Amino acid sequence: MVLAFLSCCFSSAYAQVYNILTYKAVADGKTNNTISIQKAVDDCAAHGGGTVWVPPGTYVTGMIKLKSNVNLHLESGSVLQALANGTKYVSLIMIEDVEHVSVTGTGTLFGNGKNFLVQEAAPDRPYILFAKNSKNILIENVHLLHSAAWALRLFGCVGVKIKGISIYSHANFNNDGIDIESKDVVVSDCIIDTGDDAICLKSDDPKHPTENITITNCIAASNCNPIKMGTSSYGGYKNITISNCVLRAASESPLHHWNADPKNYITDRITGISGIALEIVDGGKMEQVNISNISMTGIQTPIFIRLGSRANSTGSIKNVIISNITATSRSRMSSTIAAVPGYYIENVILRDIMIKSEGGGTIDDVTRRVPEEDKAYPENRMFGWSLPAYGLYVRHVKNLTLNNVQFTLEKPDARPAIWLEDVHQFRGEHLQTPKPNTTWLKQVNSTQVNITNYTETK
Repeated sequence: MVLAFLSCCFSSAYAQVYNILTYKAVADGKTNNTISIQKAVDDCAAHGGGTVWVPPGTYVTGMIKLKSNVNLHLESGSVLQALANGTKYVSLIMIEDVEHVSVTGTGTLFGNGKNFLVQEAAPDRPYILFAKNSKNILIENVHLLHSAAWALRLFGCVGVKIKGISIYSHANFNNDGIDIESKDVVVSDCIIDTGDDAICLKSDDPKHPTENITITNCIAASNCNPIKMGTSSYGGYKNITISNCVLRAASESPLHHWNADPKNYITDRITGISGIALEIVDGGKMEQVNISNISMTGIQTPIFIRLGSRANSTGSIKNVIISNITATSRSRMSSTIAAVPGYYIENVILRDIMIKSEGGGTIDDVTRRVPEEDKAYPENRMFGWSLPAYGLYVRHVKNLTLNNVQFTLEKPDARPAIWLEDVHQFRGEHLQTPKPNTTWLKQVNSTQVNITNYTETK
């Protein structure tokens, strides 16, 4: 059988193949193969590297630790199934303190998540794949199925390519798809369907921001946030580009019922929370973020940008461009850009955006006081199940530009399209909304508001 070797990670000197069957692995879906598979990895590394080949069949195993210059290749029809007999381990596949490592092939890494403790924040639930403090990693084409926790986590790594993988994970709580806390990372051509955040950037280390990240050509389906930065933001985020992605609601009902709205505003059985969620609530800086060419459906709130003060220090969000977005909002919680009193989100451009909202907002929605919730967990419903605007709610922001932005409604709404509160240097160019009952733009304690080329639709 011919295997495709990765010239970027392996030279021809590493072409030797180590078949796990040679090490007495048994594909019966019952036998614990941890020792056999690990021995194949160790021998491969000891001889300078090569490919550990997993042929078709289901192999039960505990944690496998990959080593430098090793390619773990899962042949079509092969399954590595996480051992769930009470043994405690960190991850089904562990990549730690190594370099030039890859996981490839069209086989499956099965997290067996339902056979671990099914509970929010429960301990001792392994990831499917965890890369930590490592360099030059490739993860390509494999299928990650039903993790007990996050499916794929990157922490402290440099130089990672994730290409063409699929993730389907609805077996347990905290079922994130890809969590990134590293730098120089490219994610492309992936299909992700998860019970929690689909693609989530985190930053727990104040000394090391998550930076130089490109995410492109992906389909992200989630019962939470398809694309998110946060909540952990101590180190911040810098130089992030996300493009050409489709965001949608997940394929299965969530363990958490995010649509359990006491006022029955949300009628869809399955919805994502926020399509694009950018959050700094634990200190840290977010800057130089460019998000473009995104289509989303089945999402409560299309865009959610939050600067909060959950930690002792308040960070910053600056220099964000979001463009070429088409979205349908499935709630009364409009897109939101909101900081806390005394701080401002700065230098944000929203350009070439079309958002269709459900409508149905009332005068009570317009007149109610929206709480600041300085220290609350950042989520769209933190301000209540409705907001005073149906299109965009903005509070504590400086230098915001909306260019070629169109809001439409499925049914009449008493709210304005845009609400500005403590907003300074606002430029609106080529804006379009349905003809309002009273006003399409509400200003509260805002200055330097400049609108050009506003039009109304019937």
